[in-house]
Order: sequence, then structure tokens, then C-alpha cells
Amino acid sequence: MGIIKTKYLGEVDVKTSDIFRFKSGLPGFGEETEFVMLDLPGDSAFQIMQSFNTPHLAFIVTNPHLLYQDYEFELDASIAEQLEIEHEADVAVVVIVTLKDALEQSTINLKGPIILNTKARTGKQYILQDETYPVKAPLTPPVQPGVKGD
Repeated sequence: MGIIKTKYLGEVDVKTSDIFRFKSGLPGFGEETEFVMLDLPGDSAFQIMQSFNTPHLAFIVTNPHLLYQDYEFELDASIAEQLEIEHEADVAVVVIVTLKDALEQSTINLKGPIILNTKARTGKQYILQDETYPVKAPLTPPVQPGVKGD
């Protein structure tokens, strides 16, 4: 495909097969319908979801299960159909990270996970309709009473 300019990594070579298509864009960014997932240098739990068309638009994302092992929700059948999901193994879930100067003040959006079909290369931010998960969950989950760490 070619070289694109990115917000955090300078110029990056991407292939057409790297692009995830978001039919409706993202909330607040309806015109942004193409994103690529870029790995950060080194062994990182974070990735960059970079707009394919707008160099300055990128989101730091992470797999929520790395931080919140019990994180789960039911995906509406209509969303699964929109994303052309045929097998659960083709689905990846990431959440947007809001980094602050003090890492302990950084948060992740558990209320609006991004659902990716890694096979069909489609994506959608899915806003959960219940109050189970917050928009600004701590990057470090609170310790549950009675649960001891390792």
C-alpha cells in the first residue's frame, strides 16, 4: 500500500490488509472510517489505533483483559452481523487509554470497547448500555477486599 504519517511513530509502511474499516467511524469522529493497529516499540501491552487518513488522529489502546481479567459483556447480534463476525476466534477487543502525566491517574474506557473482526478487518466502538463498567476505569484495577495479591 505505502507509507502513512502517524502521530507517534513518524512514517510507517502499511498494507491494505492492515486496515480496519469502521462503517460509521467512531463517536465524535464519524468521518474517520479507516484505522490501522500499530505496535509500540518493545514489548508493550499498548498499541496505537492510528487513523489511516489523518496523521494527528491516533488512540492508545490495550486489551482490557490484561488489566481486568473479569471484563466481559454480551455483544448484540446486530453488531456481530454488522462486523461480519462468524467465529468468536476472529474477534479482538481493545479499549481506549487516556494517559495522564501520573500513570496512576491514567484511565481506560471500559464502557466503550472497540470490537475488531480480525478476519473481515471491520471495527466498531460498542457503547455498553448498562452501568457495569465506567468510561474512566483506573489503569490499575482496585484491589478487591479479601483478595490477596501474589
